[in-house]
Amino acid sequence: QAYLSYSNIAALTRLARKPGWDITRTLDNVKIWTHEEGAVLSLKVEMQVKVPSQVAFSLLSDFRLRQHWDRHFLTCELLQAVSEEEKIYRVTSAPVAGHQPGDFVILVSQRQPCRPQEPYMVAVRSVTLSAVPPSPEFCRSEILCAGFQIHSTSSSSCTV
Repeated sequence: QAYLSYSNIAALTRLARKPGWDITRTLDNVKIWTHEEGAVLSLKVEMQVKVPSQVAFSLLSDFRLRQHWDRHFLTCELLQAVSEEEKIYRVTSAPVAGHQPGDFVILVSQRQPCRPQEPYMVAVRSVTLSAVPPSPEFCRSEILCAGFQIHSTSSSSCTV
C-alpha cells in the first residue's frame, strides 16, 4: 500500500515535470497543453483561481464533492479510507454517445507541501479492489495518472 501511494504521487509529479509540453490553447485564465509520447497523449490544464491554495486543496481532494462541479461524475462513493491521505472511491460517469455508463475504482492520494514553494498534490490512479468487481451495467475504465497540483501564488489565490 505504501508503495502504491508513493508511486501515485511520484507519477503525477513526473508527468507534470516532463519536458516537451506544447501549449495548444489559451482562454481567459485557462491554458491547455498537450504532450505526446508514442501512442500516449497527455493533457495539462492550468487555471488561476481566486481562493487560497489550502481551500482549493480541500475542495479538490474530497472526491465526493466533485459531482457538484464536474458534470461527468454521476456518483462518487467512498469505499475505503486507507489513511487520512489515501482514499479509494468508486465513481460512475454518464454514458457518452449511446454507450454504457462508465465506472472507475480509484486511489486518491493527497499531500500537503513540506516547503512553501512546493505544491499541494492530489494524485489519482485506478486500482483493483476484489470487493468491487466490474459490473455488466457499466464499462469499467482506467485512469493511469491524473490529478491536481495546486501552487500558491498569494495568500488569496493559486494556480491549479
